[in-house]
Amino acid sequence: MSVLVFAELDNGSIKKSSLEAIYYGSEVAKAKGSSVTVLAIGESSNEALAIAGNYGATKVLWASDARLNVASIQAYSSVLAEAVNATSAEFVILSKSSLGDAVSARVSAKLKASIVSNVVDLPDFSSGVTVKRSIYTGKAFATVALTADKKVIAIKKNAVNVVEGDGSASVENFAPALNDADFAVKVTGTHKASGQVSLPEADLVVSAGRGLKGPENWGIVEDLANALGAATACSKPVSDLDWRPHHEHVGQTGIKVSPNLYIACGISGAIQHLAGVNSSKVIVVINKDPEAPFFKAADYGIVGDVFDVLPRLTKAIQAAK
Repeated sequence: MSVLVFAELDNGSIKKSSLEAIYYGSEVAKAKGSSVTVLAIGESSNEALAIAGNYGATKVLWASDARLNVASIQAYSSVLAEAVNATSAEFVILSKSSLGDAVSARVSAKLKASIVSNVVDLPDFSSGVTVKRSIYTGKAFATVALTADKKVIAIKKNAVNVVEGDGSASVENFAPALNDADFAVKVTGTHKASGQVSLPEADLVVSAGRGLKGPENWGIVEDLANALGAATACSKPVSDLDWRPHHEHVGQTGIKVSPNLYIACGISGAIQHLAGVNSSKVIVVINKDPEAPFFKAADYGIVGDVFDVLPRLTKAIQAAK
């Protein structure tokens, strides 16, 4: 029995959420007296992949074929399934993401495996294999039994308390048998925000709503985000008004985030917005309306005008640094 972790890459480096998955996989392997192998697909380097050893992996399989440099869901699913068979893995671990959701579903079908997503805790092996998952946008939990021979587990971001060590992982080339049919859908271009903190991967997020009154006032939000090293986000009405780009929209119909700290500025806190942020570890709400619904979900609240509070907060953070 072994554990295989699918690691997503960003500019050649293993994503933070995938490092969480590697650590989770190492804990599963420890409980089963086994080891962890990581599968990395796409352009990278030995140095960037060997870091997986700090999170419990002993080996990294690197599928570096140039055709895999652009994420292809069908191709990645086939490569992962082949790696599972090559390593005789019982557990397949990955992070829950847009790519992870698509790949995990296809791999589970290829392997006839049990699958569970949004997992927030280590498996319980006392009676078979059961895992705890978050449901109803974080409002409840469900316990799921995995009964198939192979098990696919997608970890909720920021649900694992990672302990970084100083281990080492060997990196080996992995040459899967690529099928031309898996590349029938062509990705013609990929556009990524540059020079910014990636919102889905961010530990800190500063978000704002219509309380900013217009796009011309967004400088105070960006100043605070820059002082913290945080990503910026916005509510749906703001993106609908084209004040901010749609890739910053956080909520039920936008990006769902799980940062360590989420600062909401001038956002009332509609249920649709809360559905996208209620997995945040700490929520700070800044709003001049003391009756704003968001205060009920906040860990800390400041009743005040964002145009007064944000510059003061930014100045205080800069002074502290």
